[in-house]
Amino acid sequence: MTAPQIAAFGSWKSPITSDLIVAGTIGLGQLKLDRSAIYWSESRPTEGGRNAIVQFAAGQASEVTPPPFNVRTRVHEYGGSAFTAIEDIVYFSNFSDQRLYRQPVGGDAVPLTPAVSFRYADVILDRSRNRLICVREDHSVVDREAVNTLISIPLGQPEMAQTILRSGSDFYASPRLSPDGSQLAWICWNHPGMPWDGTELWVAKVQSDGTLGDLKLIAGGKEESIFQPEWSPDGILYFVSDRTNWWNLYRYQNNEVQSLCPMEAEFGLPQWIFGMSTYGFASEQQIICTYTQNGMSQLASLDLTAQKLETIATPYTSISGLQVNADCAVFVGGSSLEPSAIVQLNLSTQKFSVLRRASELSVKAEYLSAPEAIEFPTENGLTAHALYYAPKNQDFTAPQGELPPMLVKSHGGPTAATSASFNLGIQYWTSRGFAVLDVNYGGSTGYGRSYRQRLKGHWGIVDVDDCVNGAQYLAAQHKADSDRLVIAGGSAGGYTTLCALTFRNVFKAGASYYGVSDLKALAEDTHKFESRYLDGLIGAYPEHKDLYDQRSPIFAVDRLACPVIFFQGDEDKIVPPNQAEMMVNALRDKGIAVAYVLFEGEQHGFRKAENIKRALDGEFYFYSRVFKFYPAEEILSVTIDNL
Repeated sequence: MTAPQIAAFGSWKSPITSDLIVAGTIGLGQLKLDRSAIYWSESRPTEGGRNAIVQFAAGQASEVTPPPFNVRTRVHEYGGSAFTAIEDIVYFSNFSDQRLYRQPVGGDAVPLTPAVSFRYADVILDRSRNRLICVREDHSVVDREAVNTLISIPLGQPEMAQTILRSGSDFYASPRLSPDGSQLAWICWNHPGMPWDGTELWVAKVQSDGTLGDLKLIAGGKEESIFQPEWSPDGILYFVSDRTNWWNLYRYQNNEVQSLCPMEAEFGLPQWIFGMSTYGFASEQQIICTYTQNGMSQLASLDLTAQKLETIATPYTSISGLQVNADCAVFVGGSSLEPSAIVQLNLSTQKFSVLRRASELSVKAEYLSAPEAIEFPTENGLTAHALYYAPKNQDFTAPQGELPPMLVKSHGGPTAATSASFNLGIQYWTSRGFAVLDVNYGGSTGYGRSYRQRLKGHWGIVDVDDCVNGAQYLAAQHKADSDRLVIAGGSAGGYTTLCALTFRNVFKAGASYYGVSDLKALAEDTHKFESRYLDGLIGAYPEHKDLYDQRSPIFAVDRLACPVIFFQGDEDKIVPPNQAEMMVNALRDKGIAVAYVLFEGEQHGFRKAENIKRALDGEFYFYSRVFKFYPAEEILSVTIDNL
């Protein structure tokens, strides 16, 4: 083995190129079990971000929904649970027209709903009444907030109108029918709460005519978040609640709520999308579940008779989308050094099988940086959490005494979390000589309700403090160059990024991906799901307009004195382009180095391969110009004003 070359951090030549990342990578989404078949959705950057349903049966994977169908719903804008599969028939929402379609596997898709301004999600089949039940979002009335309801859609009788089963709450999710079809459970919540703040779990009797009667509130409220109600095979209602600070498992039996396995771990997730799942039934007596503890996912089996939880050893640090039946469990599993994959666990043999990988690319371990979970001191005597990645490339070493530049990543949400699963986007940086700190700042999920609520009323403060303190903590340990600290984030992470660059003097450059710069504009110009989110994060608007102005980077641009690059989709309805453009124009006028890359046809998050590549390389090019190092390979430049 040849000795590594000496080259400055940032100038290392890496086999992990942007072309490699986008060419061989797909997104693995929703999972569904149907008898002996397994279904999942794939997001394909090389097809313009199209989402396709794939069926795995008899050892073979085959595409179910051909182009131009794009299986994606816009309910809550973020979507989720865009399809279901029952007895070799898929029911799915198509992105371009938001209509529901019915398609037998191997057959043609036929629309079930009219071409009007309705959106659908979280579809289930009411077999005994030959109908679908789902969440509907009505956008048919201009200048009125969208209306969310639970509805039924008849099958085989197209002349019959849709029936509203439940209305009155601002939001609905997770309609679940009992095995005998006699009861329907669901969760709902109202403005200004978000589903991780407080939801209500209801059950109603399904009457002979299909309407709902005898409603009963089972659990939840403004200070209790209910997640994933499910019926066991013997008709007992289970759910996840954070009533003890941690999202734990419960069941409702004999008119009382019973705790199953109390522990300091999270069996729930922030419900940004529909259909999130952390447990399922292998039988009346056994649950297979996943939970998060110290930022890592675990898989386990819960004996419901003995109420005993036993961990199932896996090589995965991130587990999501869990689906279970009597024979197997399937999930999206990721580890720190291998791409995510659709994984099947045979419950009889306890053997794992990989059915589909997000990427077939193979990168030598010598180029991959493994994450280290760290805790560091932050404000008010508290600690915060992050994942640290050291620079790593077997072919290079830095000159003696040089410290690496460090990219601090601020995740979106902000009520979300980063994970330790394999991320080629992070390895792109570490293999070129950057350190990376992926911060789970106060407000992140996975560490209990109290940690999640640190951000209440303090968005733009707690998250920024934690990103700043994490960067300074590692710089003090000589793991990063304090003169070359940069920060980047998307959406809410973009807001944290802009706040850190504007209101602090620690970072020397940054990148905002569709980030918020004007909180007031966000409050006045966003979609229904998030329209009152800021009430909890900042304060009610317009009553607390002064706080919105104080924490908006656009109104403090005079304090910003370092270069920033902005990436934005021109069709983004969540953070519209004017959010970025106001900040860009202000920086141009001030004479600060700034770059703006606007992507045509992109929404909130980039799905097209060419744009993902352009953004990754553009950010790296931007830092190379700011810090005056020379990339080892030729990359496409971006226009930088005032540099």
